This record gives sequence, C-alpha cells and structure tokens, in this order.
Amino acid sequence: MTSSDLWDRETAERYEETSAEMYAPDVLDPAVEFLARLAGSGPALEFAIGTGRVAVPLAARGVRVAGIELSEPMVDQLRRQASAEEIPVVVGDMATATVPGEFSLVYIVWNSIGNLRTQDEQVDCFRNASRHLAPGGHFVIELWVPGIRRFPPGQTAVPFDVSDEHVGFDTYDMVTQQGTSHHFHRYADGSARYGASNFRYIWPAECDLMARIAGLERVQRVADWHGAPFTSDSESHVSVWRKP
Repeated sequence: MTSSDLWDRETAERYEETSAEMYAPDVLDPAVEFLARLAGSGPALEFAIGTGRVAVPLAARGVRVAGIELSEPMVDQLRRQASAEEIPVVVGDMATATVPGEFSLVYIVWNSIGNLRTQDEQVDCFRNASRHLAPGGHFVIELWVPGIRRFPPGQTAVPFDVSDEHVGFDTYDMVTQQGTSHHFHRYADGSARYGASNFRYIWPAECDLMARIAGLERVQRVADWHGAPFTSDSESHVSVWRKP
C-alpha cells in the first residue's frame, strides 16, 4: 500500500492544461537534452512517468524509454501520444514496482519523489532505482528545495505561483516534513477549480544519504537542467548519482 495520492481521471484529463508551463520549450528542452546525454545508447526508465511530458520527447530523440506510473488515468493520457510498444509502462508504485531489464538511466522529474509521503518509501524508491540500473548507470532526480526558510515565526504557508490563471501555495509541517500543495486554477470559460496534492519534502543532504543506503554515489548536483551552479540560494536542484 502506497502513501501517494492517486490522481483520478478528471485530474489526468486536465493535467496538460493545468501544467502548461511545464511543457514550455525553455523548461522541457534542457531536461530532455540532459537526460538524453546521460542515457547515451542505453534504455531509460522514468518513475512517475505521468502523461509522458518528458518521456515522449526523450523517445523521439532515439532513447528507448519505459515507465512506472501509479495512476492508470495518467497512462491513458500518455497512450494518446505513444503506444505500449513505443513506451511500455507498468502501473504501480515507484518504490516497489519493477520493469524487466537493466537501464543506463532511471529518472524522476518535477518533484515527483515527494509524492511518496514516508521516509521509508523514499528510501525504497532509491533502492528500486538502483535495482533497475546497470553498473555504471545513473539515477537523476529533479527536486525543489523546501521554501521553509522564508517563513517568519508562526507562518506555515508560502506561495509558489501567482498569476491570472493560477494561484498556488504550499503548507508545511516542519516536524513531520509533510506538506500540501494548494492550487486554484481559473479557466478560459471563467470557471475556477481548487485542487490539492500531498507530499513529503526532502533536503538535498537527505537525498544523498538515501542514495548511499541504496549503494549509489553522487556525481553531480546543479541548480537546474541548464547546469547552473547549486548554491545556498538555489530553489531547486538536479542531482545525479551513479551505480558503481
């Protein structure tokens, strides 16, 4: 039994609309380039593959991509762009589900490892990545740095997006490292919708310890897919570990 929220059909059908900024070329292209370079001539496995936002263009680059995804409705949306032969997907939990074969690259993008809401499950996710990697293969995570340092005493929420179409903020429990992302979307027809997703936030150093437990060694940490240096002011990181 996983602690992750299960995205339903309505959420899956609206995903590309509500997450349009993630599909922008200046966001997506550097990620695909970064991952394609690490995959090389070998196959890649995406945990929480979703609707194929990254997997489809990565496959178009000639990389053989497979996936694991908890939400079957999300996979149904992926199937509109790629068949099961082109991008095979196992429906299951990324901490425990397995895919046949060994991979030169396993990756998780856009904070999705936080969907696993216990530390044990997150450790198991690292172990599952290591289990799927061929020797010398790489595990990559794109993850935000928790914004709690912006909190004055007594505050529990921080906004991450405020625009005409969307207002989003996160609430955090700093004892349990549990959080909730709250989304208010305004659509072209004038309607509005509230949605929320739950997560457990992870510090970069905690990621490195999880990797060590899984037998992986860190080889790179940058602030973004462009390779900007990771500093104390960075709000996100792209981290790469290698299986010896």
